[in-house]
Amino acid sequence: MSDDSSLTLGVLGGMGPAATVEFLARLQAYTPAEKDQDHIRVIADINPKAPDRNVPGSGAGGVLAEMAGALRGAGAEVLAMPCNTAHAHADLIQRASGLPLIDMIDLGAEAASRGGAMRVGVLGTKGALKLYREYLAARAMGLVMLPPEQQEAFMVTLYRIKSGERGDDVTREMAAHAEALRQLGAEVLVAGCTEVPLVLDDEDVKLELIDPGDLLARRSVAVCLGWEPLPHMPG
Repeated sequence: MSDDSSLTLGVLGGMGPAATVEFLARLQAYTPAEKDQDHIRVIADINPKAPDRNVPGSGAGGVLAEMAGALRGAGAEVLAMPCNTAHAHADLIQRASGLPLIDMIDLGAEAASRGGAMRVGVLGTKGALKLYREYLAARAMGLVMLPPEQQEAFMVTLYRIKSGERGDDVTREMAAHAEALRQLGAEVLVAGCTEVPLVLDDEDVKLELIDPGDLLARRSVAVCLGWEPLPHMPG
């Protein structure tokens, strides 16, 4: 089923590295292929040196814009970025590169809206929570977030995952954060950080758990193969 008209995907990765590797594996898994040449071409910049997206004024936006421009120069025609928090710089990335970015925040919010939920619990950084609040509000849905003290505990768990921990104790911690959101009224959960699904799946929680990273991989394949249209550039 080789088709030379397929688009080349540019991946802004490394935020974090393990989540990017998982994303790339899913791109391969979701592409219908009988031979190597049937797969989409992917150009990835796995750059864990990008400044922390959770630190205001870190300069992350400028670095991401440079990465996107370099990906275009290397032949990318559409971009994907498996990091929720970094989507705060989506417009800058698209304007700097001239390439459309497949928006994983929009994919997560869209998926949450399909089941009729009105209150959506999101496990994410403060930056990701701000983005999801905006995207959910546009669909007349409300954001359910952890109280400040437990949000800090969530960040500790998150950085444990980033450091390579994948044990049962980390899964239990993340599941406890998810359960707290359910008890606060969440009707569906969104994994608002790409590290969350590395330790948590539907079997660990009592609500549907939406994985925007998985949705991003599926949509990236669909766009590159021409099954879905290219995203609109910012106006």
